[in-house]
Amino acid sequence: MSANDLVLERILDAPRKNVWRCWTEEDLIKQWFCPKPWRVSKAEMDQRAGGSSLFVMNGPNGEEFPNRGVYLEIVLGEKIVFTDAFTSAWEPSPKAFMVATVTMADAGERKTKYRAVVSHWSTEDREQHEKMGFHEGWGKAAEQLEELARSLG
Repeated sequence: MSANDLVLERILDAPRKNVWRCWTEEDLIKQWFCPKPWRVSKAEMDQRAGGSSLFVMNGPNGEEFPNRGVYLEIVLGEKIVFTDAFTSAWEPSPKAFMVATVTMADAGERKTKYRAVVSHWSTEDREQHEKMGFHEGWGKAAEQLEELARSLG
């Protein structure tokens, strides 16, 4: 961990295989990825190292924020690392902001230790992300993720 990291850790009341599905299936990620009343209208994921992603987030007042990125590492059922430093196939983005590392591990019967570490290029970027509501936003998204993953059976 570095001084420019923001961390969210939770024990989710849902099996790891379901949490993984919620992170890796386009129809499922749309249901939880951003805090309501925001929503994801489009999700495209090429889940392999070097594969690109696109999430279009929509706000309640007509806001639309396309988020492009690239997967850096995928460990099936355990770890997803992605960044917005690239938009696709190693094409640099206009402004690199973060690298996110999401890990999942079994934490007892039908429970998952969920950890998201978001690393920023600078202190200013980390502070900006905190002011944007990192803990509240990622926390609410984790609650929505837990609810959806628990409902999958």
